Amino acid sequence: MKQPIRVGLAGAGCMGMGIARQIARTPGMHLSWVADTDLASAEMAASFDSSCRAGVSVDQMFDREPVDAFVESTNTIGPALDYCLRAIEERAHLVLMNAEVDLAFGPELLAASDQQGVMMTSDAGDQHGVLASMIHEIELWGFDIVQAGNIKGFLNRYATAEDLMGEAAKRNLNPIQCCAYTDGTKLNIEMAVLANAMGYVPVREGMSGPRASRVEQALDLFDFSKYPSLGVVDYLLGAEPGGGVYVIGRCGDEVQIPYLSYYKLGDGPYYLFYRPYHLCHLETPGAIARVVLGQDAVLQPWAGRVTEVYARAKCDLPAGTKIEHAIGGDAFYGMIDCCSPARVPIALLECEPGGQKPILARGLQKDEPLHWEDVEMPSGHLGDRLAHLQAEL
Repeated sequence: MKQPIRVGLAGAGCMGMGIARQIARTPGMHLSWVADTDLASAEMAASFDSSCRAGVSVDQMFDREPVDAFVESTNTIGPALDYCLRAIEERAHLVLMNAEVDLAFGPELLAASDQQGVMMTSDAGDQHGVLASMIHEIELWGFDIVQAGNIKGFLNRYATAEDLMGEAAKRNLNPIQCCAYTDGTKLNIEMAVLANAMGYVPVREGMSGPRASRVEQALDLFDFSKYPSLGVVDYLLGAEPGGGVYVIGRCGDEVQIPYLSYYKLGDGPYYLFYRPYHLCHLETPGAIARVVLGQDAVLQPWAGRVTEVYARAKCDLPAGTKIEHAIGGDAFYGMIDCCSPARVPIALLECEPGGQKPILARGLQKDEPLHWEDVEMPSGHLGDRLAHLQAEL
């Protein structure tokens, strides 16, 4: 391309602000506009590029100025779906720094983007994107993938947003978003997005997540002989390097094994590869460049709906409980599992702004899974939209 890649951005929160700054600093890219329901935040993000516009409506921004790529970085699902569909309609390549909408509607967004001849991809810098890039390279070396793993620093499935007000303030995060990290829902969503790309599964609901002090212990903490042939997703709890990700591959090639020993990778047949960091917004321009210039996705739901993240009660919940927030809320945490039509994906419980909220039809005990007959869903909710999209595509 002779002209800079024109980028539109939805969401000017903590991550969106960093993305805006990074795009503005990247040669060959131009941040055309930023949209956020908080105009002051949009204007702050837009200030990194003197010719960038700011607004509160993604639709209005698309009406004013076309872009080559659209980055979805809001903390929503229903609105994010609308933004993504509008971007695809406008033939803008789609980059998702929003794992929730990626999991909930990824296959439908992929089908819609294919129809329009544009690319859809997960972002390059979140854990699932980093793992995908590692996996492609490790497979190119001739290894079979045994496990793709995340490193989780701290886990409290029963955390509430109120508990985390102080921690959220330190990190410039929304307390609900911070709670989704702490209770493990975000971890499970990221690994489900990866699983639905690669065809991997968890060894059990929520993965096993053994505690470790160093990532190298992963080779001793799992029984790889019992794994399915396609590989699994899992995580380590408390291991260093914090913020890292890892992949375990298998090589039984007798010619290669002596080389791998010489390269200080061990005696095999299982080998550990890890990256001690993921850089989120710093890596977003790489994902943009890949889809616009190379027609190449970091990660897509190539395998379809293999896994989901299902809701379990954080505490005893009486019948009639109104679900104010699902992901990062006080009522539920999410656990990855193989797809089950009887259970409720936590993402589909999310409330659309200003809309009606799901209500429990019967009481649940702490840690009990939520099934469809347990909840009254408002009409026009995300589950209905998913069914409608699936019927259209």
